[in-house]
Amino acid sequence: MLQMTAENKSKMIYWASGIVSICGIIFEVLFGALGSYILGDGVKQYTLTISIFLTGMGIGASFSERITKNLILSFVWIEFLVAIIGGFSSFTMFGITAFLPGGSDALFLYMVTFIIGALTGVELPVLIRKANDLGVALNKSTARVLFSDYAGGLIGGLLFVFLLRPEFGMVKTAFFVGLINLSVALFILWMFREEIKGWKKHGFAGISIGVVLIGGLFFGEELAFSFEQKMYRDPIIYMDESKYQKIVLTKDQGDTRLFLNGGLQFSSTDEYRYHEVLVHPVMSQVDSHDQILVLGGGDGLVVRELLKYNDIQNITLVDLDPAVVNLAKNNHHLLNLNENALSHDKVHIIHQDAFQFLESTTRQYDVIIVDLPDPNNEGLNKLYTWEFYSLIRNRLEPTGATMVQATSPVFAPKVYWTISKTIESTGMKVENFHVDIPSFGNWGFVMAGRNPVRTEELVVEVETKFLTSEMIIGLTKFGKDEDSYIEEKGNLLVLKPNTLIDPHLIQKYEDAWNNY
Repeated sequence: MLQMTAENKSKMIYWASGIVSICGIIFEVLFGALGSYILGDGVKQYTLTISIFLTGMGIGASFSERITKNLILSFVWIEFLVAIIGGFSSFTMFGITAFLPGGSDALFLYMVTFIIGALTGVELPVLIRKANDLGVALNKSTARVLFSDYAGGLIGGLLFVFLLRPEFGMVKTAFFVGLINLSVALFILWMFREEIKGWKKHGFAGISIGVVLIGGLFFGEELAFSFEQKMYRDPIIYMDESKYQKIVLTKDQGDTRLFLNGGLQFSSTDEYRYHEVLVHPVMSQVDSHDQILVLGGGDGLVVRELLKYNDIQNITLVDLDPAVVNLAKNNHHLLNLNENALSHDKVHIIHQDAFQFLESTTRQYDVIIVDLPDPNNEGLNKLYTWEFYSLIRNRLEPTGATMVQATSPVFAPKVYWTISKTIESTGMKVENFHVDIPSFGNWGFVMAGRNPVRTEELVVEVETKFLTSEMIIGLTKFGKDEDSYIEEKGNLLVLKPNTLIDPHLIQKYEDAWNNY
């Protein structure tokens, strides 16, 4: 009977180790997601958080050697700490971002990552030692606890990606997972209560933490929303977290703005300047408008401009995120801007990665318009590489042309001219354009095709708010502060094309925008 009791307690320990490791991996990837959203450069943030978390685990495991008595009570309080610190991590991160100086949010994120990692590192050795104390062979108990830990890690990662982040968001997920840690601690405390002196007072402390976490679960997101509001200039009228990104719509005094992962996509007060330059010069460059491809542009504003050309037979829009397209097709603020363009019978929408689409399609296009977010992470960087632009070249008709948004030649000149150089390295002829957009500043574009760009012959043949035929030549002229980097080095040959193997554009982008 006694042996049976010990065996049952050992099984509880194995289950506890699996559940807390699920929580540990969820916190680890949650911290990476927080860093990616708030600090930018997802690959960098995930790399740092994983490295810091694992370092913390190592230090925690080393420290666990000092815990030789009261193993169950030690485990219980470790879980209490994980619950309260991890549970409030996302909520606190948004508050720090809103109220404290820049850099405080990164410091907090890395500090809390290390602390949770260290506490996680203490958990397993303590549980293994307790399992061994119960009379289970050391090699058997270690193997079982480690199996529970590793299997729990897989389950935690899958839960975060497919359930918790899309359904709960980052704030509720942290509180919810913290409650799971707390529940495991209270369950273990109850099952081993005969070993713990004054177990009721420890249980009361845990229940008190639970009350706070439950409050955070129900009300924390609303408070965090008020914190996040301070990250934006105007009141938030819509916010959603899709499978791919955080979507925020703001509006104030008639100015509607769309943000993806914190980055401004457009302002309704001047978006027409951007979209008219992105669309109409390249449409004038080609003689045929039968087949048009738009990569990105899920807001429908590029398509709005394209539908001004009656001779277009088909517009294929490829946008990864259905949530953005659904917003553009249903939100009345965006419908007023895009004039319900995405519901036109000439428009066919495909939700797929742009790179994968170009690899799989065999159709040729007269015009390809690339309206993608800036290359601030690895996932987007591949859409600014020699390989990607080579695919675009191969999908163009012999007389076709492409127009690519290419960031700012003022704020990020090395980025802009590297993009231009990368496109040119595919063998296409390029022409550079830029325009002043008040909400963005000076913004750049690159037109390219197998044939030279007929700059002097480009005309605007449709109704516009801003662009005229006479202006087009002026858009190709750059000031000294926009191409001084090029002039200092002599020519564009000093810039290397950005490739999948050598993605140096990300670092150039980060260096440039750190100053703004």
